[in-house]
Amino acid sequence: MPKDRVQASTWASIPCRVIEEQHAHWTERREPRRNHRAPPYDTARDVPAEMVRASVLHYLLGLGASRGHLVKRPSLLRTSLLLLAAQVVFRAGDAALPLLLAAWFGRSRSTDVYYFTWAAFAFAGSLVFSVFQDSAIVPILNDLRARGEHQGLGARVRGSLLAHTLFFGGVLSSIIGVLAAGSFALRYDGAELALAAKMVPIFCVYLVALSVRTFFVAVLNAEHRYFAHPVAGAFAVATTVGLIAWLHVSLGIVIIPVAALAGEVVSIAVLAFVALGRLGLRMPLTLERPEPVRRFVRLVASEAGGGALTRVNPVVDQLMAGFAGVVGGGTLLRYSGDVSSVLTSLLQASLLPVLLSVLSDELAHGKAVRDTVYRALGWSCGILAAASLLVFAVRAPLLRAVFLRGEMDAGGVDRMIDILPYHLLGIAPFGALLVLARAHVALKNSRIMVSMGVLNASLNLVFDAVLVKPMGLRGLALSTSLTHLIVALVFFYRLDLGLARASEAIAQREKEAA
Repeated sequence: MPKDRVQASTWASIPCRVIEEQHAHWTERREPRRNHRAPPYDTARDVPAEMVRASVLHYLLGLGASRGHLVKRPSLLRTSLLLLAAQVVFRAGDAALPLLLAAWFGRSRSTDVYYFTWAAFAFAGSLVFSVFQDSAIVPILNDLRARGEHQGLGARVRGSLLAHTLFFGGVLSSIIGVLAAGSFALRYDGAELALAAKMVPIFCVYLVALSVRTFFVAVLNAEHRYFAHPVAGAFAVATTVGLIAWLHVSLGIVIIPVAALAGEVVSIAVLAFVALGRLGLRMPLTLERPEPVRRFVRLVASEAGGGALTRVNPVVDQLMAGFAGVVGGGTLLRYSGDVSSVLTSLLQASLLPVLLSVLSDELAHGKAVRDTVYRALGWSCGILAAASLLVFAVRAPLLRAVFLRGEMDAGGVDRMIDILPYHLLGIAPFGALLVLARAHVALKNSRIMVSMGVLNASLNLVFDAVLVKPMGLRGLALSTSLTHLIVALVFFYRLDLGLARASEAIAQREKEAA
């Protein structure tokens, strides 16, 4: 078999050559070329079901031919729906985890310590783990592929980024851990301080593992291998839930970050197997910085800065929850937010990775992307709005059914029923915000992310301060929704300017080519 063919996985012994020939025949029947003889068989009649299943497995798990091969890629909507189904099947445990935590740990000062500690690390560590998640690495890798430098310069870029992630991520997470330990000493004392101190080193290692995992996800998304992530996530969630179920009685709440770290390690192993083993992507570790890496650093600096600013919001919300005068109020606010965010998490896991890759591909090949962005906005906002209305209608029986068990009390569930509608108001705007942010990244317009982060954090702080006194926890949830709405509107206005510049660049490129 020639080197540019990718062999079929051991799950099906059918050679990829046959699948490619069938696809070539299908293409010829739709667009016949002059003086070209079609293969003497008919795809629909002669291809056995096993061959079709093999091609599907190759596509879903990233085990088939690379992008240079004859593989017809489904539309943005179809791929997103397939990925959504895979996320629902393989990552249902993610949605169930907050329910299990509520049943196992309820609400207490210990849960508040855990959620505040995590919120603090999520804010400070956003400089580590947000670098690759739906970032400029995807358009940069697509540009290298369009220039035919996928396994040459592209391999050096991937290896350099992974090496820098391990080295600088480890150093930065250590610094964050020292600063976090000092700040916790000012906030807590006694048993609460001891609990927070136990979590600090675990979260430090967790941040590095998370950044490595998002690196592999970004690389596979650039290869259009979106389905490896939900499969890896299924193994990770199973590991996390299994460890918590086994050890939560003996170790207490500290088992949550330990189990989360173990899940990340398992996920990295699965993703690395697909990227390095099945796809054969080369990543020689090096600390050299070729030009695409330097360009990525410039772009991602703005993205990481904006992400760090927005991640201060959960910390502010947790601090403001203390003024609401509700025992475990920060925990209740977090649980309500988790329930509402299930809707947008499905969007983030299905449409957004595909959208970023598709937009990057279209821009790399000089295509206009305005219609693609608007279609993505329409679908995401419409679906999220309908889903929010459905959850609002059934919120009382839903929350009682899933939370009123174990250590969670009825009074806490009743408060969550009151809080949830205010979180749901911002779900559709947040979906629009996420779509628009990916569009800006694909346009390499990342420099606006810092100013958008400042706007996001400022609005949330002002709304929190104004609404917490008259409305309590409900006001904090409403503050989040209002912030999402305003930021989405500003993103949309600024996107129009970016699309206009992209159209001018495409026109100039076509003029030079002519």
